[in-house]
Amino acid sequence: MAEQQQCLEETANATYEAALERSKKLEADIAAHPERHRVLTGDRPTGRLHIGHYFGSLQNRVRLAKLGVPTCILIADYQVLTDHDAYTEIAQNTKQLVIDYLAAGIEPSDTVIIYPHSYVPEANQLMLPFLTLVSNAELNRNPTVKEEIQAAGLKSVNAGMYTYPVHQACDILFCKGDVVPVGKDQLPHLELTRTIARRFNERFSPQKPVFPEPQALLSKTPSILGLDGSQKMSKSRGNAIMLSASEDETAALIKKAKTDADRHITYDPVHRPEVANLLMLISLCTGEEPELIAERIGDGGGGMLKKLLTEALNETLRPLRTKRRELETQPDYIKSVLLDGAEKARALAVKTLDEVRAAMNMVI
Repeated sequence: MAEQQQCLEETANATYEAALERSKKLEADIAAHPERHRVLTGDRPTGRLHIGHYFGSLQNRVRLAKLGVPTCILIADYQVLTDHDAYTEIAQNTKQLVIDYLAAGIEPSDTVIIYPHSYVPEANQLMLPFLTLVSNAELNRNPTVKEEIQAAGLKSVNAGMYTYPVHQACDILFCKGDVVPVGKDQLPHLELTRTIARRFNERFSPQKPVFPEPQALLSKTPSILGLDGSQKMSKSRGNAIMLSASEDETAALIKKAKTDADRHITYDPVHRPEVANLLMLISLCTGEEPELIAERIGDGGGGMLKKLLTEALNETLRPLRTKRRELETQPDYIKSVLLDGAEKARALAVKTLDEVRAAMNMVI
């Protein structure tokens, strides 16, 4: 059993190293030829976004859009139904996501669109042909789905959760997205999308491939822990600072953040993860290396560490929060962003679906 586990870990590491190498090459090509690519990214509307989202993904989306990369930002509203009962809040959460996006600096345009996938039926029509290209065994093996089932505490798994990776393939491939910003934990999902694209092309259109095999653009931001210092930041775990929080609320949350008993501050992610996480958050705000921040605090202890983080985070988020308050008063504009994005997404989906029908000899 130990040898089998070691073999699995070695395989995962090899896969990650290969993905990392592809990611570096992809990053270089994006910088040189942004117009050749299309980014597909997004979130499920389960609540407002927090600072983990901001540093982990929103800043990168803004960067890619400013480089000139066509960008589709998906709000995966159907996928909320797989493991959440809060369907009554989906519409409101969707609008709050848009407000977070716009406040963070994402600017909708002809090449940057924001849309809910329930408004793009043509993309969801890809689900049936895609399901014929994967086996039950492959879905059973997907580690990301297993982790999500465990995290959600599900005792019975609905088919929507089971086929979640295939639905995600529809979300990526309908617009022929070839760049998918992800973290290491999402690689198995993306690998299945690559497999589906490859199998579709080989089976139905070997001479003229319909779909690209999307590449992972791996995040350069370290994993951000919650204020408990032990788990990934998440609203459901009560360890997050929301982008919509006030400065006073932010200060109160940071004051409760977990540190340790050693007053002398050092940057040691292995032995002092709670302290290291707070130092890293300051670093993300200021650009200063966490080791240097730790040296500067020295014997100032957790109190000084939390004070510096509160000041740095509130200063960094102040423009975003100001913009966010303005957008909260513009519901008609938020709705127009979504509807305009859905219209543009449908145009892409119709074109792709026409190609899919032609490849499968279904044009009448």
